[in-house]
Amino acid sequence: MATHLITGAGSGIGAVLAERLAERGDELWLLARDARRAAELRERFPGAKTLVGDLGDPAKLSWAFGHQALPVELDSLLHVAGVVELGPVGELPVKAWQDTLNVNLVAPAELTRLLLPSVRLVKGHVVFVNSGAGLRASADWSAYAASKHGLKALADSLRLEEHGNGVRVTSVYPGRTATAMQVKVHQQEGRAYDAGQWIEPGSVAKAVLAALGASRDAEITDITVRPGH
Repeated sequence: MATHLITGAGSGIGAVLAERLAERGDELWLLARDARRAAELRERFPGAKTLVGDLGDPAKLSWAFGHQALPVELDSLLHVAGVVELGPVGELPVKAWQDTLNVNLVAPAELTRLLLPSVRLVKGHVVFVNSGAGLRASADWSAYAASKHGLKALADSLRLEEHGNGVRVTSVYPGRTATAMQVKVHQQEGRAYDAGQWIEPGSVAKAVLAALGASRDAEITDITVRPGH
């Protein structure tokens, strides 16, 4: 039985990953922003354990974890949570930049730092669910794309640093996926939303599971998933 810690398990790709891993009988640790959310996750995923920590305030994660039991061994650390705020550079306020960078980049870096000993112990796997915006930036996507470009750099550096410890690192770059985030994006873009046009969350989850299931002689470093329509 493997042990996994997942961020963003409340919806979308993270929720599907939690379901698939629970079906295998693996042990789940789910990160929640507060105690209420943690209770909701435990009800949805019976048997799962929760950690409470706000990704929007990464400076307090160390303090929060210092008051909770942490997993001793982690076969995988799955960074799935993310936020998006669209707008031209000339109009995006500092708060939008700070909130986006905190959740999408600084928090994954801090979470990795805090849990890396548990991953190293079993030569585990760190997976960053990035975005197509982590490879190319478009107009009105500056803050989100900057956070995801940074996440790619974080993953690439971590991979080189931890290779000798047997830790594998994978970045997954999905195109537009039918999640709650995509609903918000369409609202900000002023466009009608049709989930059928975009990637199913389960398809991205399959890519993550494929990386986790690779034999030890191989390391899947980067996976791009694009809409098939």
